Amino acid sequence: SVAAFLLRLCSLGLSLGVPRQRRPSTLHPWHRAPALGRVRRAWVIPPISVSENHKRLPYPLVQIKSDKQPLGSVIYSIQGPGVDEEPQGVFSIDKFTGKVFLNAMLDREKTDHFRLRAFALDRGGAALEEPTDLEIVVVDQNDNRPVFRQEAFTARVLEGAVPGTYVTRAEATDADDPETDNAALRYSILEQGGAQVFSIDELTGDIRTVQVGLDREVVAVYNLTLQVADMSGDGLTATASAIITLEDINDNAPGFTGDEFFMEVTEAVTGVDVGRLEVEDRDLPGSPNWAARFTILEGDPSGHFTVRTDPKTNEGVLSVVKPLDYERRDQYDLIVAVQNEAPLQAAAPRAQRGQARIHVQVQDVNEAPVFQENPLRTSLPEGALPGTPVATFSAQDPDTQQLQRLSYSKDYDPEDWLEVDGATGWVQTQRVLSPASPFLKDGWYRAIILARDDASPPCTATGTLSIEILEVNDHAPELSPPSGSVCSKPEQGSGLLLGATDEDLPPHGAPFHFQLSPRVPELTRNWSLIQVNVSHARLRLRHQVPEGLHRLSLLLLDSGQPPQQREQPLNVTVCRCAQDGVCLPGAAARHAGGAGVSLGALVIMLASIVLLLLLALPVALVTRSRRPSADKGFLHGPQDDLRDNILNYDEQGGGEADQDAYDINQLRHPAELAALRDPLGRPPLRRDAPLSRVRPQPPRLLPTSPADIADFINDGLEAADSDPSVPPYDTALIYDYEGDGSLAGTLSSILSSLGDEDQDYSCLWAWGPRFARLADLYGPP
Repeated sequence: SVAAFLLRLCSLGLSLGVPRQRRPSTLHPWHRAPALGRVRRAWVIPPISVSENHKRLPYPLVQIKSDKQPLGSVIYSIQGPGVDEEPQGVFSIDKFTGKVFLNAMLDREKTDHFRLRAFALDRGGAALEEPTDLEIVVVDQNDNRPVFRQEAFTARVLEGAVPGTYVTRAEATDADDPETDNAALRYSILEQGGAQVFSIDELTGDIRTVQVGLDREVVAVYNLTLQVADMSGDGLTATASAIITLEDINDNAPGFTGDEFFMEVTEAVTGVDVGRLEVEDRDLPGSPNWAARFTILEGDPSGHFTVRTDPKTNEGVLSVVKPLDYERRDQYDLIVAVQNEAPLQAAAPRAQRGQARIHVQVQDVNEAPVFQENPLRTSLPEGALPGTPVATFSAQDPDTQQLQRLSYSKDYDPEDWLEVDGATGWVQTQRVLSPASPFLKDGWYRAIILARDDASPPCTATGTLSIEILEVNDHAPELSPPSGSVCSKPEQGSGLLLGATDEDLPPHGAPFHFQLSPRVPELTRNWSLIQVNVSHARLRLRHQVPEGLHRLSLLLLDSGQPPQQREQPLNVTVCRCAQDGVCLPGAAARHAGGAGVSLGALVIMLASIVLLLLLALPVALVTRSRRPSADKGFLHGPQDDLRDNILNYDEQGGGEADQDAYDINQLRHPAELAALRDPLGRPPLRRDAPLSRVRPQPPRLLPTSPADIADFINDGLEAADSDPSVPPYDTALIYDYEGDGSLAGTLSSILSSLGDEDQDYSCLWAWGPRFARLADLYGPP
């Protein structure tokens, strides 16, 4: 029966536990108890226990049997981990008897149980029974020591911590079965190097303080030796260390090493160190509990000194931040206090030398003079004459106890405009300053004055003198443009817009006032001036006037104080206009033709030509006297007939007989022609003159010696070129129409010079004295 089978198993000692018999017990896993009406499943084999590290091998564990065949006719086998799976070869079975053996030592820490599969077959290989499970449990032994998680535990705790303050936890592990005493750990402190100030919880490993009086200044670091043991403290053991560092608190006040300090410093210096103040502090160097801060409590009401901390030595460094004056005070007695950056603990004792007295002796030195007002600002009117007073730029010597004299000089005066009295510092002008000076910046002129004492060695002070140049209304406004044109009919066009410029700066310039000259009251009958804005006015006709050039006179006034005025001429060409108010082409030119060349410029040009002829005549006479006369050639006549005659050749058009062309009388009698055309006696202005002021050229004197002729000619050419009343060299002159084409071709010197190298001019010598000069220039040598 089932009850009898279970009783047999127990009697064989196959319940949980270690087998105590050398002979294996016999199991009938496939045995079925008789029953009526149904068939039950195979019984489950209870786990078989075996101790790890079993050394008597092979060791029989169990024997299994099937009751369906006689002994010797059943073949037994097992499968699973430890047999045909890793780790292989741990278990085996006798296939005829069904005995299961342990063949290798077991390690519970690697595999704590095995589950095998048992089979029963006949000799033909047919299954006699259903496969059944065979479970083998490995029983633990205390074969592993406990291990700390760290070889050394580190922790920090504030000095002065109260008892029971948590510090750190020491943890250990054991590879044995945690359900047995083999892994039951207990912690303890073997050694802590002195008084018992720390404790450890034997179950958790928590380390805490147990006493008061942890003082970093006495013991800064504690080294503890820890132990852990299994079997609840009676088994295997292991050790580790715990390093506990006490963190500093500010429980020590800093103090000076002495009650008094003596130092010296020279006057009139700043940013220099006077001396050092030594202090002591037992707290951790470099920490805020150790770093000192100094305060001057008494003796320096003006703030001449300061005390900073040297971060390396923690000393106080006394330095000067404001210059000292020996003449005012020669000694300072300072009271300085010291404290830490971090606040002192309430229970900490106060320092005995928290304050000290510092005696500072001031030494006298030669000091540089001092300008009372630096920079000194003053002003002068524009164009101040030489000798005009500017200012007295004097200095004082701070060394009142030393008899010294001061001298003054210039260090920077780029225009050399000023003169300085060496004894008094009195400054005045020595020449007129040009308004166009590049050293005038926004109307200010800057100079640098030096003051020097006569000590040994001497000292020098530098002073800046800034002079504002006040604008003076010394320029009258000028008309721009000086000429223009208007339509002959008042209702046409918009008139002539006139403007004015002034070299003076505001407020001596605009607004300008435009007015027809009061000297010529008849101008108001035909003309009117209307102010447009502060700098422009518009000239208009009141009624129609004859076309041509009209010379007006305008009076311009500025707004300066006092105002400056100037009467200026204005050349206005009245022309016939189109509907849009613009002069018709050629209309103004015909009526303004008389304004082409001024009388003064024409006289200068003619005088220059006469001088050139006078210079060339002696040269021509000398050349002619040296060359033998040649009577042969194509032209015959007396050799001494050198008069300038006009010879008639083939008619080419436009000669002197052509009276419709340019009037040559203008060159023959320019003075008479100008007088006829200009009833007012003023030279006409050319229409292409630039819009700038035109000043009349003064009359020029003829040269008195041949050495002055070249300068006279150059001055004449420059005057003619800059005179706006005459055409320049590159001005297109207007002539009357002379017809299309010419049978004679061109005589242009530009075109004829293109082939000079191909011409033969040797025949010119045969043409007589009239062509001797050409033969000399172009003929062969």
